[in-house]
Order: sequence, then C-alpha cells, then structure tokens
Amino acid sequence: MENKKSVIIAPSILAADFGHLLDDVKKIEGEAELLHLDVMDGHYVPNISFGIPIVQSLRPYTDIIFDVHLMITNPLDYFEAFAKAGADIITFHIETVDDPSGAIQKIHALGKKAGISVHPDTDVRSIFPYLADLEMILIMSVYPGFGGQSFMPSALERIHAVREQLDLIGSEALISVDGGISEQTAPAVIKAGATALVAGSAIFAAANPEEAIRRLKSCAG
Repeated sequence: MENKKSVIIAPSILAADFGHLLDDVKKIEGEAELLHLDVMDGHYVPNISFGIPIVQSLRPYTDIIFDVHLMITNPLDYFEAFAKAGADIITFHIETVDDPSGAIQKIHALGKKAGISVHPDTDVRSIFPYLADLEMILIMSVYPGFGGQSFMPSALERIHAVREQLDLIGSEALISVDGGISEQTAPAVIKAGATALVAGSAIFAAANPEEAIRRLKSCAG
C-alpha cells in the first residue's frame, strides 16, 4: 500500500488584509506550518511589497515559522537584517547572486535555514549544484512580482526534476511551490513532488482560512 503523502501549507501574507494583518495571521496559526513573507524591491520584480519592519512587527506575536522570500536584487546585503527581524528561513533567487554557495553559507552562519528560488524562465538545473546544502527549494509557478496569477503548468516538470535530484542525493529539503495554488492545482503539484504549498488568495480570501488550509492539505490524498 502506498504511504499517504503529507504537505506543508505556507499562507502568503501578500494576500492578507494589511489593515488587520496580525488578525489574519492569527486566523491561520492553528493549521499552517509556515508563514510566507514576500519581500519585493521594485527592481528584481516590478512591484514593491514590504520589508524588515513587517517581519519585525509580527515576530513577537506568533511562533509560526517565518519563511521569508527575498525577491530583491541585492539579497546578501539584507540577510542579517531579516535574520535579526525574525526570519527562520531565508530564500533568495539564484538569478540575484554571483556566488550561491557563499550566499547559502552566510544564511547558515546567521543560524537560519537557507532556500533558493528559481524564476520560471531560468533553467531549473542551475540550482542542482547547491541542493545538498539547502533546506528549501522554492519553485515559482507564476512570474514573481504579483499575487493572483494563474498557475503555469510548465512548473510541474520543473518540480519533478528537482524531486528526482533531491531523492538521488538523499536530501529532505522542502520543495515549496509558489503561485496559482488552489484546490484545483494542488493535487498535480503534490504528485510532481512538492512538499510545501504557498497559497495566498486561496486562503486569505476564503470565508474560513483554516478550513481552506485543511482542504489544501487534503489534496495530498
């Protein structure tokens, strides 16, 4: 008999109500394992979201793991600041650094878990040399910069390719998938090998966010 799969859900606060941000975070604490925080600088991506003050402000009020996704052009300059602000996992885009290994080492030296994200137009094999040193791989299934986009089916092959490599080296790193995640897209994403799902509007736009998380988890079968 096939073992039942499990999946981690990481609600993205980009879809939350920033006028009631802490209230929205409290709504998902009981079911979500991670809180995904999308940091955008208006340079690497054509949008600006939020930065260090939001992470720092939320940290004292919740024990949930902060998964900070840096969509910024100079991530190394900000690793320490986000670590001090309360990030638990710091994820940078491979396109934004010259020395991915050095970036990973810097995050680990700060006592944090390291993740790499890869743009949909970047060859996913570019991250393979670094997989053994990572705790998270973040596959973008939309173009980074804006919430509410439709899932890109081409991401499934990329997820599967990373899954094969992680299994080959015996890594337990999470494969997180970000963009267009819903009850309709989640089953295929999980089947391809994802172990964590980033979801924004599917959770925060729901009448009952915790129930929405439970429904996404049920997609793992």
